[in-house]
Amino acid sequence: MNKTQLEQMGACAVNASKSLQTATSQQKNIFFEEAIKLIKKNTNEILDANLQDINDAHSKNKDDAFIDRLKLDNARIDGICDALNEIQTFPDPVGKTLASWKRPNGLQIDRVSTPLGVIGIIFESRPNVASDASALCIKSGNAVILRSGSDGLRTSKAIVLQIQNALKNAELPKFAVQIVDSTERAAVDLMLGGLGNTIDVIVPRGGKSLVEAVERSAKVPVFGHLEGICHIFIDKQASHDIAINVCLNSKMRRPGICGAVETLLLHENIKESIGKAVIEELLQAGCEVRGCEQTLELSKDVKSASDDDWSTEYLAPIISIKIVKDLDEAIKHIREFGTGHTESIISSDKAAQDQFTNEIDSAIVMVNSSTQFADGGEFGLGGEIGIATGKFHARGPVGVEQLTSFKYLVRGDGQVRK
Repeated sequence: MNKTQLEQMGACAVNASKSLQTATSQQKNIFFEEAIKLIKKNTNEILDANLQDINDAHSKNKDDAFIDRLKLDNARIDGICDALNEIQTFPDPVGKTLASWKRPNGLQIDRVSTPLGVIGIIFESRPNVASDASALCIKSGNAVILRSGSDGLRTSKAIVLQIQNALKNAELPKFAVQIVDSTERAAVDLMLGGLGNTIDVIVPRGGKSLVEAVERSAKVPVFGHLEGICHIFIDKQASHDIAINVCLNSKMRRPGICGAVETLLLHENIKESIGKAVIEELLQAGCEVRGCEQTLELSKDVKSASDDDWSTEYLAPIISIKIVKDLDEAIKHIREFGTGHTESIISSDKAAQDQFTNEIDSAIVMVNSSTQFADGGEFGLGGEIGIATGKFHARGPVGVEQLTSFKYLVRGDGQVRK
């Protein structure tokens, strides 16, 4: 696609966004019903497209974690539909009065939620992003332009086709959801430039290199995170069973997602008990364990960790483990090497829990729970466009509420300012 075609997409998205601003909640609900029906009806076509993408990925020697992010099956199609159904049930976030007050001069001031406008999503190998992003944008009254990585483009196009058909059936503008039918880097550059001032915000979904490139080059605001170097600290007062189950799930449920734990910090008082047990469970599950000198003493199968391991997002069945003397050292380590994504403490000590949650300033801070819950769907947000680790506007899972801005409505009866 050339520059003219892409800028035309932007213009169409702006027009669609204006229509969405006045769309009724009933129209949006019809869209969701139609999208679920059409995706289920055309599951075979979507899976056929996905199989072609997977075969290409295998031919390019992509690793297992990459294939897992790319792969769809009947269960994951059901998951896509479940997310659509959940988003449908949310209250319409547009036009909601967020605050209201009256001034002494009689002016009535309301702060009312509004859509952001046009959102550009640049993502890599997870085709469910096409569905989640489209649904969240439609619910929040925004148009969206999707740019899929080449590895999942066939699958994403097959999903978007059904999304657009659902929009038409709901009498909503088809161009509210568009996908760039090009894998050329120039298309990304044009989107980052704002497509002639038509894109209001960019959301990158992918690895560090993608997000770095987006944040470095974007001329419009960006919601995103560079890395998900997530930590778990096992305190001296931790439940043996909770520690093992949470650590194993946090790493091995899906090692290739940004919410997977990458570094485990063990209080020195429990290294011989819970520490050894956790390491053994991880090894038996097929996880490579890299550790500090004290960790090496706990198992002959642990490999020596290098300085780089503490700042590495593996996105694979690999974990680094460090023994710390106390909670303060654990917090210091997280502050030095964390990326502001997700951290969890395993402890039955309320004071330790409070210190951890008060002093750790990541987007998501957990207590006695798996880091793999770092997901908009699991938060009850009905899926997410991404995880934002910045501190402005959106932070954590970016769902429908985070995809709105606001305006002030001021009503008077002839007031003038002295």
